[in-house]
Amino acid sequence: MSNDLKILFIFIDGFGIGSDDPAVNPLRDPRFPNIGKLLDQAHPIDACLGIEGKPQSATGQASLLCGINAPEAMGKHMEGFPLPRLKTLIEKENIFSKLRKMGKDPTFANSYWIDDPFHIPLRRQSVTTVMSLSANGGVRHKDELMAGQAVNHDITRWTMHERGYDGPHISEEEAAEHLLAVAGDHDFTLYEYFMTDRAGHSGNPELVFQCLESLEKFLPKAASFGHQPNQLFLLCSDHGNIEDNTTRTHTQNPVPLLAIGSGAKKFQLLENLADVTPAILRLFD
Repeated sequence: MSNDLKILFIFIDGFGIGSDDPAVNPLRDPRFPNIGKLLDQAHPIDACLGIEGKPQSATGQASLLCGINAPEAMGKHMEGFPLPRLKTLIEKENIFSKLRKMGKDPTFANSYWIDDPFHIPLRRQSVTTVMSLSANGGVRHKDELMAGQAVNHDITRWTMHERGYDGPHISEEEAAEHLLAVAGDHDFTLYEYFMTDRAGHSGNPELVFQCLESLEKFLPKAASFGHQPNQLFLLCSDHGNIEDNTTRTHTQNPVPLLAIGSGAKKFQLLENLADVTPAILRLFD
């Protein structure tokens, strides 16, 4: 694999592989053909990692983005924001730090609506925030979002007005262009979309539809990254949720691992969340 490889990795929270029945699984709604097409190309991987119970965000994301079986290390699945022991593990094992040790330039494309990109309250530090602060020294903030050098967690900025944002919404296609520009400037770019998990927990069909409608427009443009030489597009989740409208909790369904572009075939043999980061590192090594 060439040293010039670039990877764009989209992490979608609570996005599992479920029933083919659109009455149960909104991801199979015929109004979202692009999502259905991408799921058909994806390889299912296990999110339970051999630990009893339903997978949760803190340990699922740590497994995916650190290449370790985090629920096994912690003795259980852990939800929400990582507690101190898991946080220490993330700071040590995260993919950003490992790539930096290899001389690569990783980045987190999400913006935070803050003035100080170096200090996030401890109670609000997600797995990806811990990674960014530990390995990259900070996060993208207001100015970078307004300059098109970051993407908001909701893609179009529709949730931001309650936080003081007075700018316009942007289209999903424009947000994808911003993400592609960021990815073109870095060896490894991660973007996190967690509105799907919120929508699944809400049980609100309108919010579910709004999230999936955004992804339907956003993902094809973002996935085009993998159509260029020496570039790889990846998509994965930490656990299921939104794919089953009969429950408002996480599911034990497998999650989709989609790989398009250079080195994509190597991801078809992976079995679980903890396999993904090591496979990425092998491509860069």
